[in-house]
Amino acid sequence: MGKLVYDVVEGWGKLPGGWSFKQVAGVAVDSRDRVYVLNRGEHPVIVFSREGEFLASWGEGVFANPHGAYIDSDDNVFCVDNADHTVRKFTAEGELLMTIGTKGVPGEDGAPFNRPTKAALAPDGELYVSDGYGNNRVHRYDSEGGHILSWGEAGEGPGQFNLPHGVWYRDGRVYVADRQNDRIQIFTPEGEYVEEWTGLIRPCDLYIDGDGLVYVPELRHRVSILNLDGELLARWGGEESRESGLFVAPHCAWTDSEGSLYVGEVLEGQRVQKFVRA
Repeated sequence: MGKLVYDVVEGWGKLPGGWSFKQVAGVAVDSRDRVYVLNRGEHPVIVFSREGEFLASWGEGVFANPHGAYIDSDDNVFCVDNADHTVRKFTAEGELLMTIGTKGVPGEDGAPFNRPTKAALAPDGELYVSDGYGNNRVHRYDSEGGHILSWGEAGEGPGQFNLPHGVWYRDGRVYVADRQNDRIQIFTPEGEYVEEWTGLIRPCDLYIDGDGLVYVPELRHRVSILNLDGELLARWGGEESRESGLFVAPHCAWTDSEGSLYVGEVLEGQRVQKFVRA
């Protein structure tokens, strides 16, 4: 596994009787170490304690196709809906605060949104959205939901995308999981290309913790952990497996205050797993 070693927590995440996750499209942890699982089942947002006890659910009947989750420093929850072309901001209890995008109306010619994938915030409240399946763009918004700028186009070159599938902001840099190009591209907030990291296989998303560890769930059944120089620190998986601790199509990742890692799976994975530092 490399310089970092993790153990899987067997059976983490106790659902009420008769419930199932379906595809876990997003996972995020709030300031109280509550774990929010965004999935495509009947109960779109399921909240657990760090220990895996069921706490609450919300979002029933709201989403067309949940795709990515983000929690800010005030514990507001941002959920991207790939099928209805919106980004929604909720309280931790599920009260809708803001919607960006027009429900059911895809943006044309690069305008937001056309099947977006993920949203992430900068410390000043500016919002970045990867607009992946229809637009191959990244959009930047102010804290009130006002559009500032967009960049990107289809292709394989610097600043071009083939399905931007995840986004993160850190220290004046915008990191984009350019999934079908098997790389992470890094930009300034103005959309200027800085560099790219390769050696990945269908990176779906990325999460950067307070120590600068970069967690990358890769759709081809593995998870990689890098530092901010793009150096590989740990990697496991790679072969499709339902075995505990391995993966089927990991799609999202986040850590809690103890450094434990949560990974959600789509396609036939349909679960979330917790890993603790060994």
